[in-house]
Amino acid sequence: MSQTTAASSTAPDGVPDELRAVVDRLKTEVAALHAELPRNALVVWTAGNVSARVPGADLMVIKPSGVSYDDLTPEAMVVCDLDGTLVEGDRKPSSDTAAHAYVYRHMPEIGGVVHTHSDYATAWSARREPIPCVLTMMADEFGGEIPVGPFALIGDDSIGQGIVETLRASRSRAVLMANHGPFTIGASAREAVKAAVMLEDVARTVHFARQLGTPVPMEQADIDRLYDRYQNVYGQ
Repeated sequence: MSQTTAASSTAPDGVPDELRAVVDRLKTEVAALHAELPRNALVVWTAGNVSARVPGADLMVIKPSGVSYDDLTPEAMVVCDLDGTLVEGDRKPSSDTAAHAYVYRHMPEIGGVVHTHSDYATAWSARREPIPCVLTMMADEFGGEIPVGPFALIGDDSIGQGIVETLRASRSRAVLMANHGPFTIGASAREAVKAAVMLEDVARTVHFARQLGTPVPMEQADIDRLYDRYQNVYGQ
């Protein structure tokens, strides 16, 4: 992880001057991405959060705790270091900040983290049951089943530890934390939000399929081919 040296020029608000433009851009991006959560019916009230790593520094942008989605402007976003300490902002960071920070500290390739309590994915987490890979879209995006992470209480980085331990053993960009709900990751905050949207869609579809009978698992070789194509060929 990159370290900001003591010699760096620092703005009065605590963000180094050389990172001001990057942090402001990320605040705008993260605020806009939060609007995608209620738009896609992934959250209610003030639950859920999106964060983005600040490239070139041990910092992240995340939403403040308990603030209405209608009030999540770029100016409302807060900046924390990767220990979860507030660096910029006049509101308390999200209650899930420690989990996000732990992911960034231990998965340096990750640039965005999202947490929701979306209905169907959270229902699977309440059962502590992985979502089986029975859809091509699951193979495309997640590379297999959606795994279940351990039960952990909010308050320290225990949730983050569970996320990292589970996802390191999987190609999935999503984990169902037991009795809690889904967390998704991505190379950027936008990719993590996309994963959260797609996760809820497949969680709902597989639930519907189970009402009709037993969904048929896909062959691992087919999952691998679909995942490789989607990750390396699909799109512009």
